[in-house]
Amino acid sequence: MTDPLSLFHPLIRKWFSEQLGTPTDIQAQSWPRIAEGRHVLLTAPTGSGKTLTAFLWALNRFATGAWAAGATRILYVSPLKALNNDIHRNLIAPLEAIRAVFHAAGEAFPEVRVRVRSGDTPATERRRMLKSPPDILITTPESLNLLLISAAGRDSLRDLSVVILDEIHAVAGSKRGTHLITAVDRLVPLAGEFQRIALSATVKPLETVAAWAGGYVLGETGYVPRTVELIRSRAVKSYALRVRYPAGESAVSGFGRPPRDRQGGIADPGGGGAPVGGAPGGDAPQDGWTVMAAELKARIADARSTLIFANNRRLSERLARLINDGEAVPLAYAHHGSLSREIRAVVETRMKEGSLPAIVATNSLELGIDIGALDQVILVQTPFSVASALQKIGRAGHGVGQTSRGLLFASHGRDLLDAAAAVRCVLTADLEETRMVEGPLDLLAQILLSMAVSGEWTLDRLYAFVRTSHPYRHLPRSHFDLVMEMLVAGSRPLAFANSNPA
Repeated sequence: MTDPLSLFHPLIRKWFSEQLGTPTDIQAQSWPRIAEGRHVLLTAPTGSGKTLTAFLWALNRFATGAWAAGATRILYVSPLKALNNDIHRNLIAPLEAIRAVFHAAGEAFPEVRVRVRSGDTPATERRRMLKSPPDILITTPESLNLLLISAAGRDSLRDLSVVILDEIHAVAGSKRGTHLITAVDRLVPLAGEFQRIALSATVKPLETVAAWAGGYVLGETGYVPRTVELIRSRAVKSYALRVRYPAGESAVSGFGRPPRDRQGGIADPGGGGAPVGGAPGGDAPQDGWTVMAAELKARIADARSTLIFANNRRLSERLARLINDGEAVPLAYAHHGSLSREIRAVVETRMKEGSLPAIVATNSLELGIDIGALDQVILVQTPFSVASALQKIGRAGHGVGQTSRGLLFASHGRDLLDAAAAVRCVLTADLEETRMVEGPLDLLAQILLSMAVSGEWTLDRLYAFVRTSHPYRHLPRSHFDLVMEMLVAGSRPLAFANSNPA
């Protein structure tokens, strides 16, 4: 195979070789196809460099002068605000490093501006981005839809060349995914055809997800699906997993007054069932969560950095409080989507710097957020899907070729069975199939209303365009007409031209 780095500007090739070495398998496979402008769906284990794979060729286009700076050329969309902020930090670093290499060689490198727009972005910063669009815009599905409502937002997206859809497994099978992909398809009338790059470590079936990401082109002969090439990493991810579970009959399933086992302990089946942290010598039994927190505290003390996942916000905060009880300095902070951006940023930064031993998180840290090297990941209660378990465990051993180590704490007997099944599925990469949402009419109403305020459409043309999005490819005209009738009932200022139903 030809060296994939030969495709790049010599100075970018120099930077990559000196700083990162040899391209990973997914990079070597993907860059020739991305350079040809093909639509692609990349799937590879966590820590394989997928995000840099998607961005580096675009940065090369700026470096070679193929793209002029000063307009938004790259749109990156991910499901999490925290991930967006992380991508921003991790993109600025290589940009500055590449710029330094060019400067040292006496060559100019354009001022490529990267900005994040999400619900956390101050209104003044949003207005500034509309007046002076960044070269790379990082956003969420919701913020992208809001941009499409305003004339200034739409104008800022007219020069797009590449749209990167990251962690698509997290949204593809939900209405949020429908909201995302219809917004992406609505960019086509604004910017023309652009390259689509979709990324995920855990998605199945690939063919269905690729079709969802590609959508359709409406031509003279009808609807033609965009060809999205599937690029699978051949790298094998290594895992080291263990399961622990509570002893006794009742475990720790409660929140207000959790049931207690006879000794208040958590037993390790590999250790002969001896309770861990239980009340010795017939003392009063302890709250099951308190006992679990005591063992978590001991495991945190034996490691440099620990990421603990809980299945909901209430449990994450409770465990963090119990772990910190009696400590002069907090060992763990909670992390979830209800916390402010500033608090989340402090927690993530402290973990990455090594000053915080542990984080107790919900799925807010499940995706590819960089919080530094982790010694261990602990899952308290089995995640609701194998894909989620794989993503969370993959936070440890995140580097290329590293082993991801995970410990699953089951909180009751049924959870133990779920944990055992989840471990087996993770080791065999046996993921649940993503089931796409087909033609949701509640979202259709929102989409039609948003499109109505952004321009004039005939009903026939609007119906034809909506069907270019994969979720609505089979939308019956009768369903479309019923939604339209509901929207216009009692109110006529919508910007639709008259048209007879087909």
